Amino acid sequence: MPEIKVTPLGAGQDVGRSCILVSIGGKNIMLDCGMHMGFNDDRRFPDFSYITQQGRLTEFLDCVIISHFHLDHCGALPYMSEMVGYDGPIYMTHPTKAICPILLEDFRKITVDKKGETNFFTSQMIKDCMKKVVPLNLHQTVQVDDELEIKAYYAGHVLGAAMVQIKVGSESVVYTGDYNMTPDRHLGAAWIDKCRPDILISESTYATTIRDSKRCRERDFLKKVHETVERGGKVLIPVFALGRAQELCILLETFWERMNMKAPIYFSTGLTEKANHYYKLFITWTNQKIRKTFVQRNMFEFKHIKAFDRSYADNPGPMVVFATPGMLHAGQSLQIFKKWAGNEKNMIIMPGYCVQGTIGHKILNGQKKLEMENRQTISNGQSEIERCEPGCCRLSLEVKLQVEYMSFSAHADAKGIMQLIRMAEPRNMLLVHGEAKKMEFLKDKIEQEFTINCFMPANGETTTVITNPSVPVDISLNLLKREMALGGPLPDPKKPRTMHGTLIMKDNSLRLVTPEQALKELGLNEHQLRFTCRVQLQDPHSDPDTLSRIYTHLKSVLKGYTIQHLPDGTVMVESIVIKVSSSAEEPNTKVLLLSWSYQDEDLGSFLSTLLKKGLPSGLSSM
Repeated sequence: MPEIKVTPLGAGQDVGRSCILVSIGGKNIMLDCGMHMGFNDDRRFPDFSYITQQGRLTEFLDCVIISHFHLDHCGALPYMSEMVGYDGPIYMTHPTKAICPILLEDFRKITVDKKGETNFFTSQMIKDCMKKVVPLNLHQTVQVDDELEIKAYYAGHVLGAAMVQIKVGSESVVYTGDYNMTPDRHLGAAWIDKCRPDILISESTYATTIRDSKRCRERDFLKKVHETVERGGKVLIPVFALGRAQELCILLETFWERMNMKAPIYFSTGLTEKANHYYKLFITWTNQKIRKTFVQRNMFEFKHIKAFDRSYADNPGPMVVFATPGMLHAGQSLQIFKKWAGNEKNMIIMPGYCVQGTIGHKILNGQKKLEMENRQTISNGQSEIERCEPGCCRLSLEVKLQVEYMSFSAHADAKGIMQLIRMAEPRNMLLVHGEAKKMEFLKDKIEQEFTINCFMPANGETTTVITNPSVPVDISLNLLKREMALGGPLPDPKKPRTMHGTLIMKDNSLRLVTPEQALKELGLNEHQLRFTCRVQLQDPHSDPDTLSRIYTHLKSVLKGYTIQHLPDGTVMVESIVIKVSSSAEEPNTKVLLLSWSYQDEDLGSFLSTLLKKGLPSGLSSM
């Protein structure tokens, strides 16, 4: 039996380091190639030795597909392609191809140039990796080879995010990557057609959450920012460079304008310009409102939001700062947090999910004392380096500022995941990119509501799904006309029904035609196939009288059938011929011979069963 195998190398019962291997129809595909934000050792990247212990990955993989530019989905790409070794095609959308190398280079700078880590990819490796990228357009079917095809669908979430359908023959898998089923201020909602895949692999970050109204959350966010600024406090909002950052910037920009606020809002240097550039370039990926107003006003050119300089963090008075990265695991957001954490007037608002092991995750869980590396950023005029203070590499930090979690995350909640299942109508479900306990809850709910199997493999665990591929068959017009003439309803995909015809296989395609058409096309003569059955019957009458009694009996039982008593000493019911004979030794034991064509097989079986029961007493012969 054909089967599809799915093995997570990352994001199996875990958030971060998304990397899923799919084997379908003899093809091997890697879905995403991310890194884990919570680790700084070997666990940071997926374990590619699962694919092969030695040598390059090229001969084991047919293609790699990246769903979007977030580092937990693409952060291990240069390591995989350049350090482990992969020369095949890497598919991603145009916005992802443009933004991915910038975020990879930013992360490389933080890890190598500032922290001084080794065994990491170089700038050149990022460039070489991106040369292998093949860009994808939405709804365009791309033929990877003669048998494997892929198609991208809009996923919302961040600029350029895509869900991907993978198809080999009649088997198919849909991988969602990260997606959002509700539109926001700058992106539309995810959408997919009713493609009925064998497996739908979905993220489940918010598997047990049903989010409150977005408008209430926005009002609450603005109220908290406003109150902190009014009392002279500083607000830190850790974000990733593109995505929620733009969403919240648009929200604050509008509020500052309306309330005539004077406190400065800053954004990590350089990233605003880059974000603006890419949103202008890929305006078709944003929502309808932004596309409509873009000519008159660019929503991403902010009047109140200015570029941030590190020295501003020590300025007195209130301010709002958007700083990267979003989980406080490194970079500018962590540096500012260290400076502001000791003042209860200040506030930190975490607008998205934080992976276990990050500072963001620790403070959201109420940790008030943090032990961390006391790294200082030193500038030598050309570049910045993070190094430990002599004799003091550990820092004990007391968290006094207010910590707020307000989910502006662009992930689907439980309601959104169920909505996507209704849209796509998969035969099986597989959950990744979520916490085990939450997945378990959602798994039960999906199985209960949709009566389909739902899987949640851990990292390194393989799920095998047996598929029953449907075989497409063309039906001739003559056969359909004949079915209609017989009074049968036309074929309906939701109501399967049996159709009788001759199946012809020619040039790897199948056609169902009328027997007459098949004989004509193939130049064959028709042969009649008949079935014969012997039935013994006890009857004291002569053979002709017994036949007459059978005729009378059948006339009374079979209404609406053509029954004839023929001069040649036979009875015919449709195509069925009945003859009676007996031997001289046992004249009362009659042998009935029933013969019928294959079209009347059901009727022939019914008659043989009926006559085995004998003839009713008192039945007269004609």
